[in-house]
Amino acid sequence: MRLTTRRGAVAALTASLLLTLTACGAQDAAEAVPATTAVEEPTTVEVEDNNGTQTIPTPPQSVVATDNRTFETLSDWGVELSAAAVALMPDTIAYTKDASIVDLGNHREPNLEAVVAVEPDLIINGQRFADYHEDFATLAPDATILELDPREGEPFDAELKRQTTVLGEVFAKQDEAAQLNAALDEAIERVKAAYDPASSVMAVNTSGGEIGYIAPGVGRTLGPLFDILGLTPALDIAEGTDDHQGDDISVEAIADSNPDWILVLDRDAAVAADDPAYKPGSEILEASEALANVTAVKDANIVYMPADTYTNEGIQTYTEFLHTLADALEGNS
Repeated sequence: MRLTTRRGAVAALTASLLLTLTACGAQDAAEAVPATTAVEEPTTVEVEDNNGTQTIPTPPQSVVATDNRTFETLSDWGVELSAAAVALMPDTIAYTKDASIVDLGNHREPNLEAVVAVEPDLIINGQRFADYHEDFATLAPDATILELDPREGEPFDAELKRQTTVLGEVFAKQDEAAQLNAALDEAIERVKAAYDPASSVMAVNTSGGEIGYIAPGVGRTLGPLFDILGLTPALDIAEGTDDHQGDDISVEAIADSNPDWILVLDRDAAVAADDPAYKPGSEILEASEALANVTAVKDANIVYMPADTYTNEGIQTYTEFLHTLADALEGNS
């Protein structure tokens, strides 16, 4: 009996050792084979801009922005910029307080070569810098140049929304882009609902103490709103242009057209407000003796665009202004 028991114990111990050795051998073999590390493929997104299909890495690692219409959107979305036309930004944009951003200067005296050092993979170019496309392509050949300026012949409000939508795709901010677009649509509908087409409208800008005429449809900034909102022009001259200072027009011509409403872009408010010689648009228009009997002046139906509009003509600026206009129209009805 004792011999049988010992032999059984020995057999059990031997089997246990064999199992242990087998397991260790399997583990050693597994450790001997190097683990395969999964390599993530770079992610890209394809979008359409003014020049066709653009393929952009997401998220882009080094972003340059020169288009004034995009600054507020990019800032609100927390997009980090490596370089930008900071000199063109109003101080209402947070980027102006970020010393880490390389300043490319303004469009008149740009420091385009500075873009080389930041090695951009995305350049959001346009508006005042639109003519520098080829320069950027030469200086940063590996970068995608995205241009979303409103296209001629296309509805301006739709173009603002197109720009916002594309940027939303690039920066994975689709929901935020949709909200901005919906807010613009809401503001437009408010104005349309409150506006009486029997009321005539004139758009002007003020600069250097002078009044410039903004032509319906083609004029800078405010011109497109005539088509979008169905506004009735108080005066429509055949030679109207999109000049940034507006077209020359006499104060007497404004008075003779007797607009019920005047919409104003105070150009200098964005670029010369600190100049001792600066005259606010309100002072130029409301203190003018020649305009004292104009209906819009008598009834205080003068609506001003936000002070930073001239250097911040993005979708948020238009939405803000349209709500201000809707408030004025509703209060007058």
